[in-house]
Amino acid sequence: MQTVPTTIPWIIDTTLRDGEQAPGVVFSRHEKRHIARLLAETGVDEIEVGYPAIGETERESIREIAAMLLPVRLTAWSRANRSDIELAAACSTGAVHISFPASPLYLGLMKRDYAWVREQLHELVRYAREVFDFVSVGAQDATRADHCLLRQFVEDAEAAGADRVRLADTVGVATPTSVASMVAALSAASSVPLEFHAHNDLGMATANAFMALQAGCRAVSVSVTGLGERAGNAALEELAMALSLTEGISCRLDTTMLTLLCEAVSSASGRAIQAQKPVVGRSAFQHESGIHCAALLEEPLSYQPFLPSAVGRQSFEMVIGKHSGSAAIREHFRKRGVRLSREESSGVLELVRRAADARKRALCAEELDEIHRQYRETGNQQPR
Repeated sequence: MQTVPTTIPWIIDTTLRDGEQAPGVVFSRHEKRHIARLLAETGVDEIEVGYPAIGETERESIREIAAMLLPVRLTAWSRANRSDIELAAACSTGAVHISFPASPLYLGLMKRDYAWVREQLHELVRYAREVFDFVSVGAQDATRADHCLLRQFVEDAEAAGADRVRLADTVGVATPTSVASMVAALSAASSVPLEFHAHNDLGMATANAFMALQAGCRAVSVSVTGLGERAGNAALEELAMALSLTEGISCRLDTTMLTLLCEAVSSASGRAIQAQKPVVGRSAFQHESGIHCAALLEEPLSYQPFLPSAVGRQSFEMVIGKHSGSAAIREHFRKRGVRLSREESSGVLELVRRAADARKRALCAEELDEIHRQYRETGNQQPR
């Protein structure tokens, strides 16, 4: 039997940099240290810890995290100028990421051409390598750039001595097929490791990040809950579970930390986790359908891609409402110490469906107790 070669992707978390750039989001220094520690405990390989040029407060926060000596690479983000790199060098991170414009739109905004990019690549990477152990460079707006220019950028970055090249889908216009095509072409052009940085404007960030790894990228950048500018970034928790379920990929992340990590970032950012958020949303493990609940009681994986415990949750939840079945009704009352016969569960179920339909929602435990009491007293009669 042929074995599938195992790849180990490098996971870069940018919650503390790109995540905090989400409008209205500000992390306190204590919150940043707490999030950084949780990220390290979850097992991310690298934390993009901030943007030093913002100001002294930002630099102090980065230095505090660096002083924690976490077992992860810490990277400071920099624009393509020497001043930003100098400020980053004063923050004691072992790595720096330098962002360059790549698309015609971004080059035009900066009133630059590619000749300037090539010149700055060599000058700035050479300087950065004097003060950092690891130097990453990025092609900003890469997914709207000409592929020939991107190929030249990757080749020039390698020649300049960059350790990694980031391909940024800055405004989230990529699709999995376009990512696969771009990464395959650029991987063939150079041996320098590629990273993909996805944004979620079209709702495809996690899929694009996943496809980038499949197509040859060795690293991806993500954020917790997908927090970031506009519609956000590829979500760490979503990618982690996709990788953990994929043959041929070794996911080093401790996925049982994901719920705790996401709740910490949600609290610090003031951004609530939506009920239907994949992996960590409340509805991700809620079930109402009678067919689903009956199967789940027999085999928890029948209508779930993974067990709740895989992401640090207790168990799945059966919601009792209009679409429930008798098996769920019996299980609900069994947990409350009440044994219902099949006849009783059918009778109670009919009243439950009427009540849920009238109230346009699922029913709470107290309402179900009242329905059961009325059924026992009066038989199959619509509750008040």
